[in-house]
Amino acid sequence: MAPIRLAIVGLGKIARDQHLGAIEATEGIDLVAVASRHAKLDGVRCFHEIGDLLASDVEIDAVSLCTPPQGRFEQAKAALDAGKHVMLEKPPGATLSEVYALEALAKEKGLTLFATWHSRAAAAVEPARALLAKRKIRSVAVEWKEDVRHWHPGQAWIWEPGGLGVFDPGINALSIVTRILPEKFHLTRSELTFPANRAAPIAASLAFETDGGVPVSAEFDWRQTGPQTWDIRVETDEGPVVLTHGGSRLVVDGVQRIVEEDREYRTLYRDFVALVADRRSDADFSPLVHVADAFMLGRRIQTDAFED
Repeated sequence: MAPIRLAIVGLGKIARDQHLGAIEATEGIDLVAVASRHAKLDGVRCFHEIGDLLASDVEIDAVSLCTPPQGRFEQAKAALDAGKHVMLEKPPGATLSEVYALEALAKEKGLTLFATWHSRAAAAVEPARALLAKRKIRSVAVEWKEDVRHWHPGQAWIWEPGGLGVFDPGINALSIVTRILPEKFHLTRSELTFPANRAAPIAASLAFETDGGVPVSAEFDWRQTGPQTWDIRVETDEGPVVLTHGGSRLVVDGVQRIVEEDREYRTLYRDFVALVADRRSDADFSPLVHVADAFMLGRRIQTDAFED
């Protein structure tokens, strides 16, 4: 099969830090165009927005949307309507109704829709999933705390409605937990801390329960400086199973099992090539469902104003 001719839409921090290198390292896919309002890339055709790209003479097979979730529905719909396969950076959209509409449209047109969760591609996730399927789980505790000024400098959109606030990193944790636990779970309590001058939360404290009654807790915070914390601790009948460093390391019963470099986005693009070849979609929206529930049940707590 000829390589997929890909266009990136949105050439911001995540595209430059992760997508460009992963595309270059992946067989079966070539970057041929970029659509971005604020940036250009040498060596490929560049456009101001996706409408200009789709109306041009550049032949593409697929688009990778790396824009903020607000407004992404229109971009994805335009691409699908034009017969292009679509890869969505997380979160897949700003609302549940829009992502399910995209899933239906892709199915109708026989195109691939890939709602990516890069943290699920971390090295320890699948081994942890296989291990937990064989053990009785007693509790799950998630601690996901980082410095927003380091990871999202000057990104005003992330504080607006639909930008998710602290759930932008927190949804990474939820994407892992929804993958590794053998049971589904639902939200029972949500406390969301909002800066006085922002429309999205800077911290969240959540409680869930699995279908079998196992408690799952999650603490997300964007105010942590110094070492960053991305840990998931699962207590089982045979000892603890702990994923650290965002899912790239695994400690089982106190013994370190897996330590691996970040290859998440290479894995995503490898999977995208396979999905397109088979005209299949991969669109699990369960992490976004849990975030939506957190806002629906969320008790609002106000804290000091946040200035970037």
